[in-house]
Amino acid sequence: MNSRQALLPPTRLRAELLRGCLDVTVQASAVAPEALFGFAERRNPKRAFLFVSRVLGRHIPVRPSVMRESFQALAQRIPTDLPGPVLFIGMAETAVGLGAGVHREYSRERDDTLYLVSTRHPTGTEVFARFEEEHSHASAHLIHLPTDPALRERMFAARSLVLVDDEASTGKTFINLHRALAEAGLTRIERLVTCVLTDWSAGAVSRNMNVATEQVSLLQGAYRFDEDPQAPLPDMPEVGTVARGDWPVSARNDWGRLGVRAVADSLAPQLRVEPGERVLVVGTSEFVWRPFLLAERLEQQGADVHFGSTSRSPIALGHAIGHALSFADNYGLGIPNFLYNVRPGQFDRVLICTETPARAVAPELVETLQAEVICDE
Repeated sequence: MNSRQALLPPTRLRAELLRGCLDVTVQASAVAPEALFGFAERRNPKRAFLFVSRVLGRHIPVRPSVMRESFQALAQRIPTDLPGPVLFIGMAETAVGLGAGVHREYSRERDDTLYLVSTRHPTGTEVFARFEEEHSHASAHLIHLPTDPALRERMFAARSLVLVDDEASTGKTFINLHRALAEAGLTRIERLVTCVLTDWSAGAVSRNMNVATEQVSLLQGAYRFDEDPQAPLPDMPEVGTVARGDWPVSARNDWGRLGVRAVADSLAPQLRVEPGERVLVVGTSEFVWRPFLLAERLEQQGADVHFGSTSRSPIALGHAIGHALSFADNYGLGIPNFLYNVRPGQFDRVLICTETPARAVAPELVETLQAEVICDE
């Protein structure tokens, strides 16, 4: 996946969903569209369709090397002359790992960056800003204030802002986030970059910002959804909780919620795998970057590694979603979580990585996958 290669010609795609027909026009793409995403149907009355990434490692397990290529391809498209410091923000929960990966690649060439994530898991520390992702199954996002004085100073000094998500549909979430950050006191931003895998927003972000804005992606296009007014609306489980659960998260919190410059590969340092062994590393909810670094290391040891993660996103079976496991969340919030496109027996070894205690992971998930649980300790 080379972001410098010639763009592929325009193409059209169609998905027949239970609630209507989705027509997509891919106007330009650095990657074959079918290799970048598939379709699925949300269990969400507000929006029926979903673009399911094949390179993100969320709803479809992906080799870490493929994920890294997408990080590199996006980072290469971000302007190198952004005035610093540069603040990166990855969007919960889907793009927390994507944002970390793009930040890592971009930061190889400069040392004045900072990475933060939006979150739906309060840390108990000071919240800097709140904003809404209005079409989402869980619309509320929090941005925490870094507790480290040096990181906090770098955040407030930021002159460039890079917002990372898996896709931009209307661009409204980015606009909401930028407005919330400015109102909270992030006032020195001169340039803004939105960074997504697929961009369907037709330049809407650039037209609606009061700072110089660029939109970076691997694919640009447009879609039209013709909804069947007679189709029944789905029952969506309650997954919009923004609260601290019964189970404590790791006290480390140094991979994004409170700001970070870099993250060391320190999860399960003694773990070894066999060459060719089929291994699935599973992140949980927003805790995906440390698990990804583990998966990357195991792949480099010669195993056949894939990376996936649990999600609170309710998606119907069909199209790009071939299998679904449902179980209780590992934060003690009392909401369902899901793991998609992972079947029992598909891998020789399954490693579920969690920032909560091991006993917080649903026993039925561990038993079904014959998994090992790895805690961030």
